[in-house]
Amino acid sequence: MFAALRHLLLTLVLACLALPALANGLPLSSGLFAARAPLFDGAGGSDPAAARAPGSLFADQQGTSLFRQVARAAPLSAWGGGAAARLRHLIADAEAGSRGYDAVQYGARIRPDHPPSQMTIAEIYAWIDRTPGQPHAIGRYQFIPPTLRRLVRVLRIDPATQFSPAVQDRLADQLLEEAGFSDLQRGAQTTEAFMHNLAKIWAGLPTASGKSYYEGYAGNKATMSWDEFRDRMDAIFAS
Repeated sequence: MFAALRHLLLTLVLACLALPALANGLPLSSGLFAARAPLFDGAGGSDPAAARAPGSLFADQQGTSLFRQVARAAPLSAWGGGAAARLRHLIADAEAGSRGYDAVQYGARIRPDHPPSQMTIAEIYAWIDRTPGQPHAIGRYQFIPPTLRRLVRVLRIDPATQFSPAVQDRLADQLLEEAGFSDLQRGAQTTEAFMHNLAKIWAGLPTASGKSYYEGYAGNKATMSWDEFRDRMDAIFAS
């Protein structure tokens, strides 16, 4: 009897000693208890690399969350994001208005079959090629065909890529950089020179004369005054 009782007590002691080892083999920081990534891409900033990564339910498995893979990028408002995001918002006001990422130049008689943000870049190229003789400025930043093709080539974007809000923003950022955004940030270019460069890219923005750099060409005109343009630039770079 005493031998049986001793055997039972020994078994219980060994079982208790095994529990810590089991817990260390499945730490609370992994699996179900892992820290989650933000539910939406806009929370905490959008990470293009994360958006391309395979979705995973837990952040520690692939560095992203289940929801990053499927969430749609949302346009940043003038009150959110950094200077580049607020500058893109200003340009969109001048170029696309409320139509945003799905804007198509009003003079286009034959419009795309689908909203631009739901098309691939290749599909947009095909629409351009089959509708000659009309304006083709497209998207939130009203890219014209030569500029769109050049940017896609420079940034090495696959034409099979969807012309999504995130892609349109990326294309616009390249134009901002070409206009001297980084130079302005480090004080190597004046605000006025940068504004003039922007006006040479986007017809809706005015030059110091108050007129579009492309005034009268294909119906182009500035959609805001120079004073408004300057005030908004001051607000963007003062914050």
